[in-house]
Amino acid sequence: MTAAPTAPDKSMVAAPARDRVLAQARFEAGTLLRNGEQLLVSLVLPCLALVALTLSSVPSLGAGRRVDLAVPGVIALGILSTAFTGQAIATGFDRRYGVLRLLGVSPLGRSGLLVAKALAVLVVEALQVVVIGVIGLGLGWEPHWVGVLPALLIGLLGTWTWVALALLLAGTVRAEGVLAVANLLWILLLGLGGVILPRDQLSGAASTILAFLPSSALGDGLRTAFTQGRLDLVPVVVLLVWGAVATLLASRLFRWSD
Repeated sequence: MTAAPTAPDKSMVAAPARDRVLAQARFEAGTLLRNGEQLLVSLVLPCLALVALTLSSVPSLGAGRRVDLAVPGVIALGILSTAFTGQAIATGFDRRYGVLRLLGVSPLGRSGLLVAKALAVLVVEALQVVVIGVIGLGLGWEPHWVGVLPALLIGLLGTWTWVALALLLAGTVRAEGVLAVANLLWILLLGLGGVILPRDQLSGAASTILAFLPSSALGDGLRTAFTQGRLDLVPVVVLLVWGAVATLLASRLFRWSD
């Protein structure tokens, strides 16, 4: 006689794909928010920069109220910090310690892991925008509210572009190199990348070059949206090109283990 089939052990059945991705996204977001260094770069320093830029008279931010020009730039800085700097460093060390390789062969899968990382970045960015926005309103920020939707589009494109660049860096360079390059780029882009300081405040040649960088495109797009209430198509095109190229290169060159 053959034995009757037994019911599968529910503890051994993988959760639905959506639940796996959301669980990993919660873990990734919690890790980012609990990391003191990451919290400093993504939230504390941008907030301090906002207060300093609003209350000081240098550097020049261009024509208009300083707070109205400072808030979009600081939001752009927050997006850059979370989507690129924090994500590149975290992913680089996950690859070094074999976490990516293990999660990639788990029921979550590689695509599920990447989606979870993107969702975690969006959660942290939403928190950043709320905190920076509240501080900005307290300092007298008067945005064009009709520009919220254009700003949302620019923010999403900027997030996609910088996450793709972060994965490209983290998937091709050793963890120590990722740490150095990501932090160095954050410092350089903060001062010279058109993020906080509008590129039209620089000389003609520098301003022209910055127009083609994703950092300046993110800053310019958010400033135009919040100060003029419209969508600037040039930053959209720049971010689309950078995002597409970075995504293509990351998909081909990314290594899941050292």
